[in-house]
Amino acid sequence: MDTEALLGLAQGHHERTARPLGTREVSGHLVKVYALQAPDRTVTEQDTAAALRIAAAHLELGGTRGSLGLAVLIVHAGGDGDYVLVHSWIEGYMSDLAVFAGPVGQPGQLRPGRVGLAPCVWEAAVLAHERDAFSRHILDGSGPIPDRLAAWSADTMTGGIR
Repeated sequence: MDTEALLGLAQGHHERTARPLGTREVSGHLVKVYALQAPDRTVTEQDTAAALRIAAAHLELGGTRGSLGLAVLIVHAGGDGDYVLVHSWIEGYMSDLAVFAGPVGQPGQLRPGRVGLAPCVWEAAVLAHERDAFSRHILDGSGPIPDRLAAWSADTMTGGIR
């Protein structure tokens, strides 16, 4: 166990801000979009537009991965770089996740993350909220699917994440 590294992480841990950017139609998917911001960073309209282009290209192949047509897009202005996560619900209660990474403030340089790259603690908090929203409104909800989708779309996370 690397106790020194763990202590360093604990000492540097801080709050990040999440804000919903609405639900949009992207490549045949209903996509809930979030901005996630490290201190002194802001997700810009340019960042969001680049993330939506990346999501569109990724989601175009959703049918080959068993996509159900619902996804979450996280545009993360991180402390050490910029990240885009495209998370979609697929058949069999499973999900598909793609992570893209690039240098700070250069959305045109976002590329698929290395094999095995997973969400950071802040991204995982957004995805945990979204897992609960999917279960609550889509899987366990009642009424017709359009009503369930409206409830899912409205159930967003906002504010500080630790």
